[in-house]
Amino acid sequence: MSGSLRPGTFIRLDETAAELGVSITPVREALRTLRGEGMVQLEPHRGHVVSPFTRGDIEDLFWLQATIATQLVRSAAARITDEQIDDLERLAAESARAIDQDSPEAVASAEFAFRRAVNLAAGRTKLAWFLLHATRYLPSRIYAGDRQWGAVAVANHRALVAAFRRRDGDEAVRLTREQFEDGARRLTARLDELGLWT
Repeated sequence: MSGSLRPGTFIRLDETAAELGVSITPVREALRTLRGEGMVQLEPHRGHVVSPFTRGDIEDLFWLQATIATQLVRSAAARITDEQIDDLERLAAESARAIDQDSPEAVASAEFAFRRAVNLAAGRTKLAWFLLHATRYLPSRIYAGDRQWGAVAVANHRALVAAFRRRDGDEAVRLTREQFEDGARRLTARLDELGLWT
């Protein structure tokens, strides 16, 4: 999804294991999982190859994430406590600091913590689990290293916290959908630049 491996690229077990500093066995298991999810294909006697993907695949992925996430924020808006809102405000400030420090690793970590707190406030554990699995292949580093995205994310977080303080589920849903639409546009533009479409 990041474009570091283009569709049609063969993934060599030994090279990948060496690059990751692990044995071949976990790489083989990971490729088996990725094959089951359609991210790679096994070509007999040749090995694993990165599967092709399209703009439609990106649209579908972000639609699914937005659909789940909006259900979670609507639930969160209805049941979130003042203490949880205060915690979200603190996490939003941590995310803003990480963006100001231009630390993609810290940004990715802060973003995860903020979204996790929203999902916990929703009280819908299974739905949050589905969202986690729908987002795990997104290249968070692309976003975390983009200062323009960071400014948009900070503004979105602040507005979302304010919507939660008002217990405004409709506004929380609108803001969440807006963030996923922005993420889809940015990833699509990035992959356009790299010429990765099939």
